[in-house]
Amino acid sequence: MANYFSLTRKKLWLSSAVLYLLFFCWYTDFGGPLSDTEIDEYVTARLAAGADPATIARMETFMRADTGRQFLMINAIDYDENPANTPGAEPGENAEQLMARYMKHMIPALLSRASHPVIMGDSVFQSIDLLGIEGAEEWDSGAIFRYRSRRTFFEIVGNPDFAGEHHFKSAALEKTIAYPIETNLYMGDLRWLLGLFMLALTALLDAFVVNKRR
Repeated sequence: MANYFSLTRKKLWLSSAVLYLLFFCWYTDFGGPLSDTEIDEYVTARLAAGADPATIARMETFMRADTGRQFLMINAIDYDENPANTPGAEPGENAEQLMARYMKHMIPALLSRASHPVIMGDSVFQSIDLLGIEGAEEWDSGAIFRYRSRRTFFEIVGNPDFAGEHHFKSAALEKTIAYPIETNLYMGDLRWLLGLFMLALTALLDAFVVNKRR
């Protein structure tokens, strides 16, 4: 009976560790920085698709500076009060509805690649601190998205399906700013939060098994 009790506890902790390890491996890109081959393939594909050469050049610079780490994309959003007619949109759709069409594609593409929204919310006041930039007093909302890596980011934006839906986002916006950061401190990292949660849960279940044995 004692051996069975000990085996049960070992299975509990082992199962928890395996589940966490599976999540950690899926959530983390172990491929390192983008290779020259990967970058060249992306650039060639985007040029063939007729993308703006200046945009491609900027993206190529971003790719060649890759560290292989996760990053967060910070977005400030100002909706167009009178969005232009967009092919494929329903008559009378407002900017929020057009953005929802874009996000309907974007969210599954993110989640399937261990990327996701971190923060999303509406603005409650105009810019509090503004220096060296004009026309940035008013914003409607803001969001932060986590990307597993730059490789993952370009898997998403390089997908033809993304290009097919991106015009809904463009039509919805009066202006926007989006820029990436690599974190020095990120307490919201799910690897950290899930690790603490699973450690606490497994400890509670272990305590329950011990008490039940007694």
